[in-house]
Amino acid sequence: MDIRKVKKLIELLEESNIDEIEIKEGEESVRISRNGAAALTMAAQAAPVYSAPVAPPPPPAPAAEVAAQPQPAAASPEGHLLHSPMVGTFYRSPSPSSPSFVEVGQT
Repeated sequence: MDIRKVKKLIELLEESNIDEIEIKEGEESVRISRNGAAALTMAAQAAPVYSAPVAPPPPPAPAAEVAAQPQPAAASPEGHLLHSPMVGTFYRSPSPSSPSFVEVGQT
């Protein structure tokens, strides 16, 4: 295989969203991959390996329909509302039997 063709294949791979490409011409083959230790391998064609087709995943279950009823407006909390940038678990006390670090309304 001509080295210019290989270089062109590398350029096409870099310009696209494809991670790997394999081209066979007669007894020669080339496989170019973005991932892995060997980015470019050239070898004589070995015996073809066939794999069974993969069954498509089952369609997702239909979502439960939610009634489109307006919810009553919630009462505005007193004080300053704090939004956390992370999702996590809040522990009011160090253990279930220990007193709370801070009580609601405490300043």
